[in-house]
Amino acid sequence: MASALPLALAGLVSLMAITAAGASDRHPSRSGDRPAAATLEPVAGVSARPGKAAPGGASGIAPGIAPGITSGAEAGAGDPLHIVVSLQAQSMTVYRGLEPVAQSPISSGKPGHGTPTGVYSILEKRRKHFSNIYDNAPMPYMQRLTWSGIALHQGKLPGYPASHGCVRMPMEFAQSLFGMTERGAHVVITDAPVEPVAIRHAALPRPYEPGTAVASLDLPQVASDVGLRGSIVTGSLEPARAPAAAAMDDRPLRMIITPRAAGNEVQRAQALLNRMGFEAGFEDGVMGRRTRDAIRRFQEGAGLPATGNLSPSLLKALYRDAGEDESLTAVLRIRRNFKDIYEAPVALKDPHLPLGTMIFTALGFEPGASELNWVAVNAEARPGLTPAAVLDRISLPPSVARDVGAILTPGSSLIVTDRSFARNTGLGTDFVVTTR
Repeated sequence: MASALPLALAGLVSLMAITAAGASDRHPSRSGDRPAAATLEPVAGVSARPGKAAPGGASGIAPGIAPGITSGAEAGAGDPLHIVVSLQAQSMTVYRGLEPVAQSPISSGKPGHGTPTGVYSILEKRRKHFSNIYDNAPMPYMQRLTWSGIALHQGKLPGYPASHGCVRMPMEFAQSLFGMTERGAHVVITDAPVEPVAIRHAALPRPYEPGTAVASLDLPQVASDVGLRGSIVTGSLEPARAPAAAAMDDRPLRMIITPRAAGNEVQRAQALLNRMGFEAGFEDGVMGRRTRDAIRRFQEGAGLPATGNLSPSLLKALYRDAGEDESLTAVLRIRRNFKDIYEAPVALKDPHLPLGTMIFTALGFEPGASELNWVAVNAEARPGLTPAAVLDRISLPPSVARDVGAILTPGSSLIVTDRSFARNTGLGTDFVVTTR
């Protein structure tokens, strides 16, 4: 009898939360006036570690439990917070680092207004908000994911997808989550449920401080970096070269690696020739007279037959003389506080093969740490693509690794994707990648 009492109380709390959520749709102004919860109650069924399954679910959180948050005694208070939403399961799980600290049912977009899957971050927070698209509809405890109208907010949960694209949450859960998050916190929306996993990998950035030995600078790495050729030996000391106005900022980095946009060989040759001063004309990919004349001038200066024709061997010579590495087939971009601060080419093996969409988040570390623990979330399930398999194809040139390491902070994240980020990424956003 005594053991049945906690279950009965949990069911009562769950019923009250759902009833309150429905009432908030009828009286939105009342819920908007309520303050966010200052203290958060533990959730029954949450295990100390994700690997310890609680009854009823492999995730460590039993289904049907009333929405709530753990006290934080188990989860590291300094670990980054990220939110994972499954459209198939109509559920949201909140993680602090690897620890699941909360779970709630949700209601996502109905047919014709489906919630887009992808990687987002919280751009704006408002306790009281009204839709400027759908008849001034109330959206209490709104946390914006895109400037085009996708957000997390309190709303009615009928038990199936029913929104116009937003992710609705019960009232008490929406209040609690609002009190936990900050602008920039990541939200990953997927179809099937996914869980974060721990990972370490040589391709992931690590902290770098002036006066420390440069790690793993073997001959192939040195040869791949024109700035290092003939000027550095393995294990020598190098000064940090942080991006301007970024080295002293302790806010987390938002990084993304995408394959370099494919261009035709003529366009690449024109860009390299122009960079070296051979005046190849517009970089339009058209093999015109000016481009041929520029190739002849380059060939004459290089002691090659002056044919004016482009060939694979000539393109290799152009890359070599321009100081470019043709293996750098991807681009690393970095934002901090929603602003671009850095961009550099990086190496990606087999750039024509799919990458999927992965997000890696750095846990806490001390300055100069040689090894970092990261959390990986596979945001787009594709056969054979695991976080480790994707990272195996990536390497940062030593100079880029030093630049990034000098400004790396706990909570920094890296997205690796072959999807475009252009549509929803702009002023006042981090990198936004939609997968559907």
